[in-house]
Amino acid sequence: MSTTQTGQDRPELRKALDDIVASGITGMTLRVHDERGEWAGSAGLCTLGEPAEPPVDGHVRIGSNTKTFTATVVLQLVAEGRIDLDAPAASYLPEFGLDERITVRMLLQHTSGVFNFTGEYYPDGTVVPGIPATPAGKEWVDNRFKTYLPEDLVRLALSKPARFEPGTDWSYSNTNYVLARLLIERVTGHPVAEEMQRLILGPLGLTGTVAPTTQTDLPEPYAHAYYRYEQDGEQHTVDVTRQNPSWISSGGDMISTTRDLHTFISALCGGTLLPADLLAEMRTPRPTPIPNMGYGLGVFVQDTGGGTVITHNGGAAGHAALMFSTPDGSKTLTGSLNYVDDAAMSLAVPFQQATQRLVDEVFGGGQDGSAG
Repeated sequence: MSTTQTGQDRPELRKALDDIVASGITGMTLRVHDERGEWAGSAGLCTLGEPAEPPVDGHVRIGSNTKTFTATVVLQLVAEGRIDLDAPAASYLPEFGLDERITVRMLLQHTSGVFNFTGEYYPDGTVVPGIPATPAGKEWVDNRFKTYLPEDLVRLALSKPARFEPGTDWSYSNTNYVLARLLIERVTGHPVAEEMQRLILGPLGLTGTVAPTTQTDLPEPYAHAYYRYEQDGEQHTVDVTRQNPSWISSGGDMISTTRDLHTFISALCGGTLLPADLLAEMRTPRPTPIPNMGYGLGVFVQDTGGGTVITHNGGAAGHAALMFSTPDGSKTLTGSLNYVDDAAMSLAVPFQQATQRLVDEVFGGGQDGSAG
């Protein structure tokens, strides 16, 4: 099934790749760097109804992997003495009336308690909806080219009750990272894309990575993203590769490639981007409800049978990315996915299990394939 690959033959990786596609994913590319060298391959379809596989070096919307880039920029500005990690976020962004107890660290760690503007899901099954732009049916499809200002996303979130008192619990909230983006722009006076270029993309030569803000197109080549919704009892599948990512902002708007994600996470974990003390803080996990998974500052820290893995995954309406590394950056797994996004299928249990088997294969031990 997967015929496109580079590097020595790795049948166990090809099988894991094929298994993920067989779980209901349209197409996937996979890149592994380990003691045996580099291996990259693809499987499935680039476009529904056509035989071509996804391009191995294709561009993909990386969703919440954006958070790792954003957190890294914030910590680089901490290293430059321009941000205090434990200062109230309100001291930098006074216009929002943020709770004074919320620190910059709490934004990066998801311990602020601020409402998630894409909707809150509570353990008892209660759902408090967020912006209508959140992928949840025809309304999102019809509005996918609309521009949302990050300030408006924050104000909507702050109009809702906080999930908990600042610093008392953990809950994943895209709002935290939109606030982090506004913080970057406030202290530097530059758009977040410029600071990303200055601090990460330029130094690492990440020519396939874009912080698009409102740009609707992806650089070529790319595999196509799809969204499915039901109306009047009929299923509709729409190509949503082109969309305005401002609905998610710095919660998940970036575009990259598996090659660039490898370079980034390997450099980050290897100490190229941050001083040792800040890298240690980034990777100091706070407990989360996810088994064996803590959250540092923009990264998940996972205990596996094969040791600790630094990771962040992400999905954004028919595109998704995987990013895993050993703590020293010497072994990485990065992947890109294109799929038909709907509530029943995307990130479903068979996909999670197949992803777990893949990470087991590369890193050893148990692994949860959760995307965030």
